[in-house]
Parts: sequence; structure tokens; C-alpha cells
Amino acid sequence: MTLHLHDTLARAVREFTPLTPGRVSVYLCGATVQAPPHIGHLRSAVVFDVLIRWLEASGYQVTFCRNVTDVEDKILRTAQAEGVPPWIVAERNQRAFTWAYDALGCRPPDVEPRATGHIPEMIVLIRRLIESGHAYAGGGDVYFDVHSYPGYGALSGQRLDAMRPAEDADDTGTKHDPRDFTLWKGAKPGEPSWETPWGPGRPGWHLECSAMSTKYLGSTFDIHGGGMDLIFPHHENEIAQSRAAGDGFARYWMHNGLLGLAGEKMSKSLGNSLLVTDVLRRVRAPELRYYLVQAHYRSLLEYSEDALEEAAAAYQRIERFVLRASEVLMGATDDGAPGLPVSFRSAMDEDLAVPAALAAVHASIRDGNQALAAADKPGVRASLVQARAMLDLLGLDPLAAATQERAQLPATQFRAVSIGYPDQSPLRCDRLDHRHLKPSMAEEAWARQVALIPG
Repeated sequence: MTLHLHDTLARAVREFTPLTPGRVSVYLCGATVQAPPHIGHLRSAVVFDVLIRWLEASGYQVTFCRNVTDVEDKILRTAQAEGVPPWIVAERNQRAFTWAYDALGCRPPDVEPRATGHIPEMIVLIRRLIESGHAYAGGGDVYFDVHSYPGYGALSGQRLDAMRPAEDADDTGTKHDPRDFTLWKGAKPGEPSWETPWGPGRPGWHLECSAMSTKYLGSTFDIHGGGMDLIFPHHENEIAQSRAAGDGFARYWMHNGLLGLAGEKMSKSLGNSLLVTDVLRRVRAPELRYYLVQAHYRSLLEYSEDALEEAAAAYQRIERFVLRASEVLMGATDDGAPGLPVSFRSAMDEDLAVPAALAAVHASIRDGNQALAAADKPGVRASLVQARAMLDLLGLDPLAAATQERAQLPATQFRAVSIGYPDQSPLRCDRLDHRHLKPSMAEEAWARQVALIPG
């Protein structure tokens, strides 16, 4: 069976065919780092980590790009409220996100560009849009003319005449239409700004992702991902400005369902978020990952303490078998390993149907427990090898070194990262590692517009 993925734009599950045979390019909208991560953020990270693992297991060479939005209205408001420069807020919370990703076993992206490191690319994109008649300057801002792009609204299934005015800027009377969205925001006192042909200012949120994704993945790439809350206006605007500029942009649009709490989306702005550090005081990191990955990625996941405890118990059943079987076999499980069950492969190929894939895992665990009870070592071995192969692709193998480390890390380690600065000497390398930055290094990077990506 070939891989099929749900494409939001097509509103259908489509056979996946990459732009270049054997290679896949994936862009994921990452964090806006105005606050530490809650578990809703981590659902998106875990979902797309599973996608990357399955693409690689299917024989593809994957280039994975996940951005960081480090200049945005919410970050500026947080910095103003705290009385600190915006880069301090961005650096502090970006490290908290990185530790949370690592804690839950999300593989680092191949490149993790920051918005502030890609201002030149954004200026070029704005110029292309103005020259082609899709954007215009006014009052120090630059706006995208939504009437100039006939396909506007296709991703979200909306008609232009039914849309509300864009809420990404104060309308000073210079917009041609209230629904035109902001590409560039004119400078304001106390805010970071960069010089452009249209005056000093800073980028609009939507512009940033179009510039960064095409820089690293090309003008046309395979998959663009994010949460369903990003479909409109963020991804709708990305499509409009990118394709209006002449780029093919993303060929498949994948969106994960949200994590809800008491019937509402978990959100920092709603004040109902559960910080990763707080949840990791109640369950171990692999158990939290199991909870986030167990439902189909497009479904709404409603949080409850009972559901979290059930997920932890389910993971522990898997863990007990794997550890006991490994002890019985004394680690001799490498020769003649069976392949993945057909049921697991079929489930993953059908739009990453993880619930069905986990059913295959638990079936293997049941068979293994029966073999243990019967002292059937060949049966134990077959079940263990098969179960671990499946669990590895879900990032849940209890015997993987990284999983064992994550299971032992106390939550207090992550909280310290969100408020402190590790005492680390400057790194002597071409790329700065934002996980071990001194504040002076971060400030210099901001001033020089340097992208900080994992070293």
C-alpha cells in the first residue's frame, strides 16, 4: 500500500507523491515564543515527528524545517509588561520549547530558522509582490491586496465577501480593503525595527513563514503542516502571498486537531493552558507522548486527568512487557528480526492512523505476554522485536536510550531552563546553539539578524 495523507486544501485523503522521487520536504509552523510551551503545542510537535519517522521508514530522505517566530505582537506585549527587551522573552521561551521537544522525543529539525534572521528574504518577497501588483505601501505599512488573488479563501473554504476585517494591524485608513492583511508593520517607539525601501519597521507574522520555508525548501515543496487553528488566517495568507509572488509553495497541507480543555481550545491567551513542566510532574515524558500520539492526529483531543492516567497506564503495560522480555532473553533479540506487521504498515500508510497502529502494538504485546507465560522464548523474542520496531516509529520504545533518559528526567529541570541562563562559554562554531546561549550572544544575534539554529 502506498502512503496516503489528508490534504486540507483538497479536503480529501490523497496518495502522496513527492515532488522529487525519494526525497520529501516538510515545513512545520513552529512556536511563537511569547510564553513557555503548553501540551497543546507539543501535540503538533509529536504528530509531525511521527510523520517524519514514518516518511524515513518508508525510504524517503526528508528535509524538515520548523520555524521560530521570535518577533511578533504577543512577544512585544510580554516584553513590555516585564520591562525587558523582546529578545530576552524570545530566548527564554525558545529554550523552554527546545527542552520540551527533546523531553518528548521529537527529533530536531534539519533547520530551525528564526524570523529575525531572515529580514532580507522578507524584503525581497515584499518587493516581488509590490512589483506584481499584489501589495501596496501606505502609512509606513505594506499590505497584501486580497482582491488581487482570486484563490483567496480556498484553504479555509470561505468567500471573500463573508470574511471579517483582518485583525493584524491598526487600520489607519490606508488599507484599500479592511480584509487586506499586513506584510510589513511601520516602526513604533520601543519596538525593534529594520530599514526597508518602504520605511523602518518589522515583518507581519504571515510573511515570515513564506520567506523562511521557500529559502530552505525551495519555491515549491511537498508538505506544509500546523495546527487547525492556523488554517485561517495564517496559512490562507501564506498561500496567497506565496503563489501571488509566483511560487508553487506547498503541495500538501496537513493540519493536526487541537487539544481542548473544558470544551475550549487550549490557549495561552485564554488562560487555560497546561504547561509541559506542570504535566511532567504528574506523568513521565514517554507517558505524555503516548497520550498525545494515541488519537488520530486530525481529531480533537479533549484533555482530562482520567485520560492522561489511562494513557500512562497503557504505556506502562507496554513498558513492563518490553523490560521483562528483554530480561528473559538477556538482550539477544537482533538476529532474524521479523518485519513490521501488515496491519501496522497499512494503518500508518492510511493517513497516519496511529490508533490502528497502536492496536497492532498491543496485539503484539498480548502475544508476547502469552509467550512469557508459556516460557516460549522464540515467541517472546518475535513479539519483542516486532513490538519494539513499531514503538520506535512512534517514538515510544522503552529500551531506546533517549526514551530511558527522558523517563528519568525530573520536570524541575525543564522549569529551570525556562527562567535561567546556563553558564556556558561562547560556542566556537559557524552556527549558534540557542540551548546554551549567554544573554550577550542572543543580543548580538538579534542585532546582527543572525538565525539561531540547533548546532
